[in-house]
Amino acid sequence: MQREKFSSRLGFLLISAGCAIGLGNVWRFPYIAGLYGGAAFVLIYLFFLVILGLPIMVMEFSVGRASRRSAAASFRVLEPQGSHWHLFGYVAMAGNYLLMMFYTTIGGWMLAYFFKMLRGEFVGLSPQEVPGVYDAMLADPKGMVLWMLLAVLLGFGICSLGLQNGVERITKVMMSSLFVVMLVLVVRAVTLPGAGEGLRFYLYPDFSRMREQGFATTVFAAMGQAFFTLSIGVGSMAIFGSYIGKDRRLTGEAVSVTALDTLVALLAGAIIFPSCFAFGVNPDSGPGLVFKTLPNIFGAMPAGRLWGTLFFVFMTFAALSTIVAVFENILSFAMDLWGWGRKKAVVINILLIFLLSLPAALGYNYLSGITPLGAGSTILDFEDFLVSNNFLPLGSLVYLLFCVTRYGWGWDNFIAEADTGKGLRFPKWARFYVTFLLPLIVLVVFAYGYLEKFFLKG
Repeated sequence: MQREKFSSRLGFLLISAGCAIGLGNVWRFPYIAGLYGGAAFVLIYLFFLVILGLPIMVMEFSVGRASRRSAAASFRVLEPQGSHWHLFGYVAMAGNYLLMMFYTTIGGWMLAYFFKMLRGEFVGLSPQEVPGVYDAMLADPKGMVLWMLLAVLLGFGICSLGLQNGVERITKVMMSSLFVVMLVLVVRAVTLPGAGEGLRFYLYPDFSRMREQGFATTVFAAMGQAFFTLSIGVGSMAIFGSYIGKDRRLTGEAVSVTALDTLVALLAGAIIFPSCFAFGVNPDSGPGLVFKTLPNIFGAMPAGRLWGTLFFVFMTFAALSTIVAVFENILSFAMDLWGWGRKKAVVINILLIFLLSLPAALGYNYLSGITPLGAGSTILDFEDFLVSNNFLPLGSLVYLLFCVTRYGWGWDNFIAEADTGKGLRFPKWARFYVTFLLPLIVLVVFAYGYLEKFFLKG
């Protein structure tokens, strides 16, 4: 069967960026940047993005393009005879399914809030009443399941149209719209009275804040954010590598995707901090920021309902771009392993993902008694922990070792694939670093994730 291909380089870049650009760019990056010293933290983050995330992204793209397969089958195509790298394909598949088991619920929240903002549900609510809307949404099992199902149907609906006509065409529109909406919101935010103080907090290098938090803590926070922001480690990038031609070197493509991902994170901060400072609210992290804090700000703005609706259009596109990208990877597993047609893979996976996503959607109501990570935690938190702190770092380590050791695909094969075409070459001098140092850094990030989760709280 002929392998599908993207119709344009722009499509490949925007879809890969769409996969990397998730809600962590919006509700985590601005907060930790502000907490750890603003621009001082951003510089450390960018450094780790280049030395940590970028090489592994190039490796994922290379494995995908050389094999012309998804993670489910790529290692089987490229591995030395008699080796067992292909077993990781099942781990990568599990990681993608697990990611969608909770991300579809979060995507459903974004859709719900877009409609709530559009209908004017927050008009006239006091700052004390706004969090109640979020709490009521979580407590309603039918609503939670309905919005999650809508996110599933939208994602697979786009994928069912095919790679070029569905995934590429619609993601291009979504990502282009996302950037336009963000720029409009940035202009609105930075022109609010008192916005300058927020920008100063966000962008001014403040080393005293870094000292307060501790230099080591700041460095680990930057490493963690740089590592997890790119969605590397479970083949989410490899699939897009399998759909592109050989005319461009992969290091330059990875730089472009990383730059787009970083741009969205930086712009999100330029929306959130000026807005929060202008209205004197705490720019906290996580769902609280988006669902409890920002609706208050939009409520206080002139034409706030319009700006709030635009913001949740942007949030919905950020969530959906990731959902569509990972769904495409999930569909490719079935098409690569069992030769299924796209339509059959879509129908079966709609049912499968819907059923698998029910625990996360019901974890705030019917299943709220289940607290896997201790008091106050939810099923969604546990699934997120499994993906972010286990599948992504350990999967990245597998891609890394596969590309640099003679027991896997090997350095020479990796470099030959990465450097095919025109554009930026993968630096040959980096061989020692990616072979001996980078695997250790990935293990440190993995270990620190556990330390932070279970031993460094409070």
